[in-house]
Amino acid sequence: MNKKWLLALMVTLLTMLLVACTTSTGEGEDEESNSENNTEENESSNENEGDEGDKKILYLNNATEPTSFDPPVGFNSVSWNTLNNLLEGLTRLDQSHEPKPAMAKEWEVSEDGQEYTFFLREDANWSNGDPVTAQDFVYAWRHLLDPETASSAAFLGYFIKNGEAFNAGEASAEDVGVEAVDDKTFKVTLESPTGFFLDLVSNPAFFPVNHKVAEENPDWHAEADTFVANGPFSLKEWNHDQNMVFEKNPEYWDADTVKLDEVHWAMVNDTNTEYQMYESGELDTSGIPSDLADQLLEGDDVTNEEQAGVYFYRFNVNEEPFQNKKIRKAFALAVNQQEIVDYITKNLEKPAYGFVSYGFTDHNGEDFREVNGNLIETNAEKAKQLLEEGMKEEGYDELPQVTLSYNTSETHKSIAEYLQETYNKVLDVQVELENTEWNVFLQDQKDLKHQFSRSSFLADYADPVNFLESFVTDSSMNRTGWSNEEYDQLIANAKSETDEAKRFEYLYEAEKILFEEMPLFPIHFYNQVNLQNPDVSGIVRHPVGYLELKWADKK
Repeated sequence: MNKKWLLALMVTLLTMLLVACTTSTGEGEDEESNSENNTEENESSNENEGDEGDKKILYLNNATEPTSFDPPVGFNSVSWNTLNNLLEGLTRLDQSHEPKPAMAKEWEVSEDGQEYTFFLREDANWSNGDPVTAQDFVYAWRHLLDPETASSAAFLGYFIKNGEAFNAGEASAEDVGVEAVDDKTFKVTLESPTGFFLDLVSNPAFFPVNHKVAEENPDWHAEADTFVANGPFSLKEWNHDQNMVFEKNPEYWDADTVKLDEVHWAMVNDTNTEYQMYESGELDTSGIPSDLADQLLEGDDVTNEEQAGVYFYRFNVNEEPFQNKKIRKAFALAVNQQEIVDYITKNLEKPAYGFVSYGFTDHNGEDFREVNGNLIETNAEKAKQLLEEGMKEEGYDELPQVTLSYNTSETHKSIAEYLQETYNKVLDVQVELENTEWNVFLQDQKDLKHQFSRSSFLADYADPVNFLESFVTDSSMNRTGWSNEEYDQLIANAKSETDEAKRFEYLYEAEKILFEEMPLFPIHFYNQVNLQNPDVSGIVRHPVGYLELKWADKK
């Protein structure tokens, strides 16, 4: 993957992401929070900062309550950006976004590339003093794949031998290719060679769980006083739906590198309020309100960089009228992505005309997005024609009522209103808008209760297959009801192919099928835009990955 990324952030992005995490994402999202209460909490924190001596405290916004701090359950950015600083896996992405030794000090790979043996650090401990053991990884990875966990991230474990079979109820936990050779030696057997495996296991879905604590208290992750960490920080306070406080974890093996004493997280789901808090010194970072973009984007405290992800809309192909491919295409072609990024989001995003974002290079060193080109482009006349043809095929004299669903966010609302106006103007179709809070919205989307809904995806690991595997039949990330045997086979071929040229051909063809069938259409690729306190340094925002505070500092 092209690693020419600048350090950047867009905290507001937390309010726009669904799980990638294909995760749409994997998809981080937002829900309403009490901005007034959050402001009071942060004012109190800052007023008392002087009482805390020379502590280095970073003030950030998490937008909303984390879905869960159980690693495979909180499959979205509002959980993972925070969780990534509390826990640590076998590898960790460094400042240049490459996987480096973390809980594992070193590893060996078999000649056939299918067996990894990880040797854990002797000084790797949990915040309660327990050693981090190989059994903690065995327990956690089986928990990820256990069908009872119902993790949206389980598909990430399908690279492990019998991982998919166990998740489907066709094998036992003992059949999964994970083994504790001894307390500090962890062996993993894969289904086939996977070149990005060391990158993959830096993902929070693969974080260890203190099995002794979890077996005694299955809800260990739900409160600050029961949470055990093995990362740079531990969870000092968690006032649900209001704020969190992290403190430096003295048990962390690399604690000497960690410069911050505490991180205070607000939960403010409004960009304007967030910006006001930044201006008053209550936050060290902020997103940029769209109505202030023109005057703020040129400031010295602004950084911008791409992120491996895409904002898009899903059709439910089991719901009328979107069972018809031509009608789906009509709704997709009517939309002008360039207008949305120029006049609505105004955050320097690139319009998306494919699903895989920029930044992934193939076997020839060429960018995937540039090679596969634009797979969708605005065409109002073609949209009208396709709608007419689709309605004729279905015998519609009048199009069934269409409802566009989105979760609470001013940005989501603005884009939805633009689409509503576009469909009225271009297609002469009246679209109703439906807004619900994040947790309800996400569950309804997973249950295929939405007819037409917004979504997002952030890459879980650095390979284009991660984007495309979301739409195989019955994937927890599909959420469209769409199924295509040829597409499924191409993704399966890509996952097992060791010849890189053939592997990328499978992926190129799969993306083309996705847009020929159009169970979705994209709006823009994500980037990371941030206003940041000049006194703050060392925050790392991975293009594929998560917010890193291990190296952060504050004057």
